[in-house]
Amino acid sequence: MKVLAFYLPQYHEIPENNQWWGKGFTEWTNVKKAKPMALNHYQPRVPLNNNYYCLLDKGNTTFHWQVDLARKYGVYGFCMYHYWFNGHLLLEKPMEKWLKDKTIHFPFCVCWANEKWTNGWVSSENRVLIDHDFSDYDDWVNHFNYLLPFFMDERYIRVDEKPLVGLYVPDLMGKYLEPFIKCWRELALENGLPGLTFFYQSVKSYMTPGFQKQLFDYGVEFQPGFTRYGPAAGEKKAGDVINDSLVKVSHFLQKHLHIYLHCKRKQAETLSYDDMWNKVLQDGPYESNMFPGAFVDWDNTCRKHESGSYFTEATPEKFEKYMTKQIQRARDIYKKEYLFLFAWNEWGECGYMEPDSKFAYGYLEALKKALEANNEFPEWEV
Repeated sequence: MKVLAFYLPQYHEIPENNQWWGKGFTEWTNVKKAKPMALNHYQPRVPLNNNYYCLLDKGNTTFHWQVDLARKYGVYGFCMYHYWFNGHLLLEKPMEKWLKDKTIHFPFCVCWANEKWTNGWVSSENRVLIDHDFSDYDDWVNHFNYLLPFFMDERYIRVDEKPLVGLYVPDLMGKYLEPFIKCWRELALENGLPGLTFFYQSVKSYMTPGFQKQLFDYGVEFQPGFTRYGPAAGEKKAGDVINDSLVKVSHFLQKHLHIYLHCKRKQAETLSYDDMWNKVLQDGPYESNMFPGAFVDWDNTCRKHESGSYFTEATPEKFEKYMTKQIQRARDIYKKEYLFLFAWNEWGECGYMEPDSKFAYGYLEALKKALEANNEFPEWEV
């Protein structure tokens, strides 16, 4: 059983972010501006030794530091977010540098973050900055050809002997989803690969009526959102027969109620770390082909301030207890090789394993203990 941690590349400047958010913007910009919303609210989050790293540093020092930590404490590999907008790439340089540096001995795979690029992650305005057109067949081919060197790399993670690739919100592709997946599977075969192993990630896709889950080899129970907003929260479960029109009405009402409550609320929403983890451990799997998920923590108030939400009373000791149980469930109930963890370095949403000034290496040590308690500490082939 192997832990794959989601990996965010937004720790270097790009021209688009400088234009949209101001010169010098990176993920650290919002992290540094965070303020506590209440007594005992753990903000701001500060990396240990003020290690506000840049992923484009000389010699790939940060990559090697991250990999050394991950291997020491049992994270098996990274699932890297990838941003492609009809040939317009964003935040691509870290992944490209990783590919070129063969001294980085660590498994990785790619998840295409195929949403529109908006300002919704820091604002309720949700202004579109870069859009997608999913209908262009030539763009599908160009996109595949861009990723082909990654798929062919010996460090790239394979499931069922095929490169593992994710789509973040696949239902956004609508009628183009099926031909797109068919196209990429055929291109993989034409280029000497045995195929591709596709997974879908988004809770939204899973809960969208009519979403074609059967097009995918696997899904990911992306936590904590899957438990907070998915079938465990009282929505449609796999196999239930529910009128799709009623589901659509339910989604409409929930969405607008959520907006209304956000407008009325003057304080960030607080959530119980223990309650959420206990729900995760009680529920699922919702499909036979689902990869289980886990989470370190959650707090997006450095981005959304009073409109955000955060967990209370999260600690490495609790994380160790819950991860010990979830690793066992991944192996014995889900019977899956991989468990997807939110996250390695999502500092803007406080899902990070990297050491900080309060807990130091506590969460990393907790993961190692949880793996060892299940006799599941990984061995690497690369």
